[in-house]
Amino acid sequence: MAKSIKELSEEMKHHLLKAREITVKAEEEDRDFTADEAAELREHMAKATAAKAGIEERKGNDELRATLAALGDDIALNAKTDEDGRRQTASGFHLPEKTKSLGQQFTESDAFKGLIAQAPNGKFGAKQRVQSEMFGVKALVTGGSDTSAGSLVQTDYRGLAVGLDVFQRPLRLRDVVTPGNTTSDTVEYVRVTSVTNNAAPVAEATSSAAPTAPGGAGALVNNAGGGYKPESGMALAKITTAVKTIAHWMPATKRALSDAAQVRTLIDAFLLYGLEEELEDQMVQGDGTGENFEGLANVSGVQSQAWDTDLLTTLRKAKTKVRTIGRSIANAYLIHPTDLETLDLLQDNEGRYYFGGPSGTGTAQPLWNLPVIETEAVPQGTGYVGDFRKAVLWDREQATIQVTDSHLDFFVRNLVAILAEMRAAFGILQPSAFVEVDLTA
Repeated sequence: MAKSIKELSEEMKHHLLKAREITVKAEEEDRDFTADEAAELREHMAKATAAKAGIEERKGNDELRATLAALGDDIALNAKTDEDGRRQTASGFHLPEKTKSLGQQFTESDAFKGLIAQAPNGKFGAKQRVQSEMFGVKALVTGGSDTSAGSLVQTDYRGLAVGLDVFQRPLRLRDVVTPGNTTSDTVEYVRVTSVTNNAAPVAEATSSAAPTAPGGAGALVNNAGGGYKPESGMALAKITTAVKTIAHWMPATKRALSDAAQVRTLIDAFLLYGLEEELEDQMVQGDGTGENFEGLANVSGVQSQAWDTDLLTTLRKAKTKVRTIGRSIANAYLIHPTDLETLDLLQDNEGRYYFGGPSGTGTAQPLWNLPVIETEAVPQGTGYVGDFRKAVLWDREQATIQVTDSHLDFFVRNLVAILAEMRAAFGILQPSAFVEVDLTA
């Protein structure tokens, strides 16, 4: 006979309490789990998880939605507008506002404030120990360790942001590509692969007789004053690209979660930055296989420029190809930091730096009247120049943040998983508007 929701709830509660007892005992004795305790803990967690799954199977749709809302899960249920005019999901999580960072919106949300209010004095209790040998947890952010978030509890929010910035590179590729939006999981667009322009002056017809002989490639020869006009053409290809998901997560203790400034920093300066860094890498180097974008480096039809005399000459000739062959106006260079350094250090025959030397502004300013985007997404020895307005980034779901304690044994250990993810698609509309440049002599 199938168990009722009440019976399953009691069963889940029983096993969670047993698991909690094992965890508390190990923490009070300041030791790791024994082999028997680890096995018993796994068994209790597995049974609790099975009971939870049984509850969800037996609940109706309305009950299940209410349960998800109570758990604080933001699963993008139908959004609606609240009394304040802000968009929010069915679970009550407000969608991002452009006037505030995502981290600030999260820590100011009713869901986050409600979570903090559940704990006495806004604290979730003592520090939780890291049992990484059993569960493989890495880089845990805790509220008490001197080598983790504990050392930052009294630290000003800006201090943590500066600390994370030293590991981050500037991301500017988004600034020059065309932004787009999509509500589908698949984007179809037209790619221009070639253009043939045969426009020419045509004499007036002097005879109504049709041509008597075909010309090259089946074209009719303008015989006997037929007055035929030349034919031009444009080769197009329909490209289908799937929306891809970029995501990562990190663990944190509930004690660390109670520090709103710290959580804002983790979201804005680490999790969201990580998404954008991978996005930039994908737009340039994605190989189009699996869950990867089809990046600029792997699109068929992109022009190439071989090394010619020196860096400045090579880069200038590449810009010319964008104009004369691609029939486009280049709007940026993409160059690896090491190659940009080589450019900055170029000197004339009298030892004078071309770009101002140590006191100059460097090539972060225009190179051949174009802005330079310095990025490690481009491999050393290779550069790109092109009309990046003919590259489109379609946002399907801009960056979102979710928090849960349902991962592994996080519930009984006062841990949470903070997940950041985004969904987008990328496409090159005209490959010939871009040139891959060989910067190696």
